[in-house]
Amino acid sequence: MSEPAATSADGAPSPGPRARHALLKRLADVVSLPASRVNAFERSVVGDLLVEMLRLAAPEERRRVAVRLAPLGEVPDSLARLLLRDEPEIAGVLIEQCAALSDSDLIACAAEAGMEHRFLLAARRNLSEVVTDALLAHHEPAVIEAVLRNTTARLSQPGIEAMVSLSRTHPQLCEHLLRRPEMRPSGAYVMFWWCGPDERRTILQRFAVSREVMQEVVEDIFAMAAAEGWQDPVSRKALQFIERRQRNRAAIEKSPYDSLEHAVAVAASGGLNRELAAEISYLSGIKPLTGAKILGDEGGEPLAILCKATGLSKTNLQGLWRSMRRPETMPDGNFHPVWERVMITYDMFAVDRAQTVLRYWNWSLSSALTPQLMQAIREGDEEALDEYSAPERAAMLALAENFGR
Repeated sequence: MSEPAATSADGAPSPGPRARHALLKRLADVVSLPASRVNAFERSVVGDLLVEMLRLAAPEERRRVAVRLAPLGEVPDSLARLLLRDEPEIAGVLIEQCAALSDSDLIACAAEAGMEHRFLLAARRNLSEVVTDALLAHHEPAVIEAVLRNTTARLSQPGIEAMVSLSRTHPQLCEHLLRRPEMRPSGAYVMFWWCGPDERRTILQRFAVSREVMQEVVEDIFAMAAAEGWQDPVSRKALQFIERRQRNRAAIEKSPYDSLEHAVAVAASGGLNRELAAEISYLSGIKPLTGAKILGDEGGEPLAILCKATGLSKTNLQGLWRSMRRPETMPDGNFHPVWERVMITYDMFAVDRAQTVLRYWNWSLSSALTPQLMQAIREGDEEALDEYSAPERAAMLALAENFGR
């Protein structure tokens, strides 16, 4: 179908726009020719000419060229750069449909274009780790959520850790993060502290792993370490994480209470104070800082984990709950939803898996807490997260609020 001739202001035919449209189409056709018809140098020169024309072309003309180029297996670099930085409606044609774009093209678009472009990029199929890292670097929640929803995108572990950190201030990301196959227990356990009830249940069901295999593999090493007097701090720390026993026998011998149950009973009858909370923590084989984090948690699930891991009964759990003056029932006589959730958490957990969660919390929240790390937490030094180990990063994130941040 022939196009109507354009007219100038005085009514005379104006062939310029029509000729431009035809020329753009023909040049785009040349760029689209197979390698048997046009070599790489020729394609590049035609691409450069197209770029110069498209700079002055109307948006609809640029969009038509983008549609023509999108199915190609090779697009001249200069042409790709121009169109990827164009208006989102034009750039989106290539972003969504053009398989010829390299990671370098996509990273440059993410860095130099706007948030709308990054949002479109986030939904592109088969994004590599380097491209998703480039998208995540801008810390835009809408873009990050789109990346997380993209089941064909691949995420790096540094990228996952960065999103775990960001989820502390943008909790809507938690649900999507937990669906990612790249998510690991280290990230899930620290994210637990700011997740909602549903996400917490997912974390405990999916990431609370057993240590049975580790226990079988290192069973004879406990005797070796004991024969050496537990002098090596590295192996001692690892074996403490793996061993089956949770309670601290040495603490029980020094304690004014006969047992952990005795300390809990005293708390239930007279209320929980700082000294008693610290003593319960020592008897449970965790540091007071970890115990304070668990006992002060509003959701209550960590308390259920503590009781199951240490072999305390549901009656003991109820006693600790009452010692903190937490509600058990509603005005209508039904269980308070938070207390009901705590009891369900207690019932759903095996002792070994509860110990895994508790020990990771203790490892990350206290064992890794050096004076330097405490200063970094107070100063908000999250820019230097890469300098710290996994448990140190977990402590930095989980304890930020406790240090007034």
